[in-house]
Amino acid sequence: MKKSKIFVACDTTKISKIKKIIKNTQNNRLKIGYKFGLEFLNSKNGRIFLSKLRNKIIFADLKLNDIPNTCVSTIKAIKDLRINYLTIHISSGLDALQAAKKISGKTKLIGVTVLTSLDDKALKEIGFNKDVKKLVLHQVKLANKAKLDAIVCSAQEVKLVKKFFKKEVITPGIRFTSKKNDQKRVLTPNEAYSNGADWLVIGRDLTKGNIKKNTQVLIDHLSK
Repeated sequence: MKKSKIFVACDTTKISKIKKIIKNTQNNRLKIGYKFGLEFLNSKNGRIFLSKLRNKIIFADLKLNDIPNTCVSTIKAIKDLRINYLTIHISSGLDALQAAKKISGKTKLIGVTVLTSLDDKALKEIGFNKDVKKLVLHQVKLANKAKLDAIVCSAQEVKLVKKFFKKEVITPGIRFTSKKNDQKRVLTPNEAYSNGADWLVIGRDLTKGNIKKNTQVLIDHLSK
C-alpha cells in the first residue's frame, strides 16, 4: 500500500519540542518529512541542530525572494545542511529561479505560488489585478520554464496546477477540522489527496497537544 506523504511543520525554536515532534510522529503508515521555517532556521541553535540531523527528509522553508545573486549565495551557504527540499518564491522572477535551480544540486527546488494566508481580497490590496487561481496558473507556467522540481500551492488549486505541472505538488493549509487559524484557503487531508496533492504540510493539528494521538487521528482520517 502506498504511504501518504506528510511534511510535519516544526514551527518552534525549542530543540526539545522538535525532538519530541520527530520521536512521536515516526510510524510505518506514513512517509514523514520535517519542515523547518524561518523561525527555526534563524534561531540560535536551529542551524546546529539541522547540521546534525541524519536519516530524515528535511524541508527548509526559506521562501527565498531576492535578486538572483542573493538566492544563489544563500543556497551555497546552506549546502552543508544536506537539505532535501528548499522553497523559493516564484515571484522572485525567472532569472532568480533559473540561477537557483542551476546550483541547487540534489536539493529539490520548490516554487512557492500564492501563500495560503492570502485570498482575492488580499491580492487586490497588495496590487495584483489577477485573482488567486489566475495568478497561481501564471506562476506555475513560470516554474515549468525554470524547470523547478516541485510546487507549493493551496490544496484548492492542486487540480488546476496538475494540468500544467507534472512534478511534485506540496500543499500547506491542511486542517483536520474547520478551524482555519491564520489561513484562508484550506482543505482536509483527504480532500487534498483527492485533488492530487503529493505531499501535505501539517503543523498545529499534529504538533499541538498529544502528538502521537494526533498522528493516529491523521492515520484514521486517511483510512476513511
